[in-house]
Amino acid sequence: MAYDRYVAICRPLHYGILLGSRACVHMAAAAWGCGFLYAVLHTANTFSISLCKGNTIDQFFCEVPHILKLSCSHSYLRKIWLLVFGACLALSCFVFIVLSYVQIFRAVLMIPAQQGWHKAFSTCLPPLVVVSLFVSTGTFSYLKPPSVSSPSLDFVVAVLYTVVPLAVNPLIYSMRNQELKEALRKLIQWTLSH
Repeated sequence: MAYDRYVAICRPLHYGILLGSRACVHMAAAAWGCGFLYAVLHTANTFSISLCKGNTIDQFFCEVPHILKLSCSHSYLRKIWLLVFGACLALSCFVFIVLSYVQIFRAVLMIPAQQGWHKAFSTCLPPLVVVSLFVSTGTFSYLKPPSVSSPSLDFVVAVLYTVVPLAVNPLIYSMRNQELKEALRKLIQWTLSH
């Protein structure tokens, strides 16, 4: 999505060439491939450890750190390896997104009209907010020290990075729709009056 925004704003005349169906297929295949590889590595790691502290975790999100707490094998090397691999994947994606948005913001700031700024920023900021929420809460969840861990905190953080970005995403993109803004304003007024 960051690349789509970059091409649309910084190279609008080349949009059809740079983001043709072939490029979209390659980007989708790369994203799905990385996600599948990461999921396979986590699944293989999970099935290769032996559990000696029971088989019940404290919450309904079955996450790797909670499973590793139940392990009696020396799984910290696996955990470190998976965290390094996941961090490299996330960091490379995050750097690509940041570089794309830096180029977009540089191009937008060269636009003389304030209306152009507003349109470009309103198009670019919502995905950046959703990605930032996902990355920051996911990073906190996996890299927080054990001394900070508690079942309620783990649950809240897990909900923040698994449910909230997916639920907020359609709302953020819909807020540019004038009809939805008007309906939301009427709903708030009706709620406050009753």
